[in-house]
Amino acid sequence: MEAYRDQYAKLFNNGRNVVVIGISVDPDTMLAAWARELGSPVLFASDSAQVAGKLYGSVRGKLDNRSLFVIDPTGRIVKRIQPFNELAQSSYDELEVAVKQTLPAPAAPKQ
Repeated sequence: MEAYRDQYAKLFNNGRNVVVIGISVDPDTMLAAWARELGSPVLFASDSAQVAGKLYGSVRGKLDNRSLFVIDPTGRIVKRIQPFNELAQSSYDELEVAVKQTLPAPAAPKQ
């Protein structure tokens, strides 16, 4: 998650028009402590019952895979990266392209 924090401005439009939520099976108290320690701008949610994981197909058997979903403002999944390799720059490059596709087009310059 350090890479998410460190690349937040570039990857996630500095939080403008983008919400980033990390969902894991970890307890909410652990996630809250970890987010504070990390100083992360990313929101975290606990899915200990794996409801969201099963709904979005990131649970295989009893394992919760590292999956990343880019969801547009209408709620449609526009990109699914499974598994997401947080150590590979190519994963972040792929994520950046997907996030940019969901952002509103820049306004034309006024003349």
